[in-house]
Amino acid sequence: MAKSSKLIAAKRGRILLVRRRRDRLWMFPGGRRRSRETEKDCLRREIREELPKLKLGRLKLWRAVKAKNPRSGRKMSDAIFIANKASGRLAIGDKQEIDKATWHKPRGRGIRLTPTSRYIRDKLFPKRG
Repeated sequence: MAKSSKLIAAKRGRILLVRRRRDRLWMFPGGRRRSRETEKDCLRREIREELPKLKLGRLKLWRAVKAKNPRSGRKMSDAIFIANKASGRLAIGDKQEIDKATWHKPRGRGIRLTPTSRYIRDKLFPKRG
């Protein structure tokens, strides 16, 4: 099982990102799995904690990533889920951890992603060229 779960939600060509308070880096919402918790249960709990007003449709596992990030050297162990629908306000629940949430273009300017979120973004939304 993966150590953490991440959510990919897209709407009108934009992806859902949250900003960590401690380093102001943006990431896909989610977090660490607790013992005896499935990856999907972990994601649902984390979304309830971080973005309590967000309503999600069906969650589908896109990929379980167990790899070393080539850029950062960090080991990744993430279950990455895609939501077929997301609605509701982006109200922050855990203000100690998250200070902002937004819908942003996958390759828009002004967003510094965490290494894991950059890896996920690059796999799902490759550069056109």
